[in-house]
Amino acid sequence: MTNALTRREHRASRRALRATLRRRTAETRATQRAVRAVATGTPQPARTQLVAAGLDDVTAKRFAGAFSRGLVADDTRKTAIKLKGRVRKTVAVKLYAATTFAARLAVYRPKDKVVAARFETLAGVAA
Repeated sequence: MTNALTRREHRASRRALRATLRRRTAETRATQRAVRAVATGTPQPARTQLVAAGLDDVTAKRFAGAFSRGLVADDTRKTAIKLKGRVRKTVAVKLYAATTFAARLAVYRPKDKVVAARFETLAGVAA
């Protein structure tokens, strides 16, 4: 009995490794893009601000809506979103300045205790 993997198992493990590498690369690029955008000093969407502060992109996307709820936007811009098929719709995106973002980050805590701890860490780093 050998310790070697079968061909199918080997291909599956290599596929998983490639997927991990693609995911890490995408996360790194998203973070770099967000940091560059925030560094310009212009108001940015909540998701971009959260990613630049150190939150991963998936979590930032999940909490950006709740994070910005009830917060008065510093600016807005129009962007197109893709619906089914070739249909696109123009929607308004709220933009927040760094000071507005920092003030909201200092007080916002989600109900999920694990994520709330991450937001608390971000607020401590940003302060």
